[in-house]
Amino acid sequence: MSESDLAQFTAGFRGLLPEHLGIRLLSVAPELIVAEIDVTRQLCTAPGLMHGGAIMAFADTLGAVGTSANLTAGAGTTTIESKTNFFRGGVEGTTLRGECRPMHRGRRTQVWQTTILNPEGKLVAQVTQTQMVL
Repeated sequence: MSESDLAQFTAGFRGLLPEHLGIRLLSVAPELIVAEIDVTRQLCTAPGLMHGGAIMAFADTLGAVGTSANLTAGAGTTTIESKTNFFRGGVEGTTLRGECRPMHRGRRTQVWQTTILNPEGKLVAQVTQTQMVL
């Protein structure tokens, strides 16, 4: 996708949860979505560790962007199922990277897997979600 497509997805975040969380899209393509999020104090639950719900919201956003990047004009999407495995905490003051890839892109549903990595490239979480095509 072009830089204007990336800008369009980013503009769609304005005033919504992805903007509030500080999600930054780095690249959007039908086969791979890449983004970053800073682990700020406001996103933490225990002192110094990112809240699991914030990690899940990060991944959910990437799955929705991936699905949207594969939709025909006028179609929409919503998450109907999500499963998260946590492997380590996202440490306050660091930046996490999300890489989201399709596992299935059907007419009625799409399944996306998001890998969340810490700055050392170690696995923080793995999220698999199903998106319904509307």
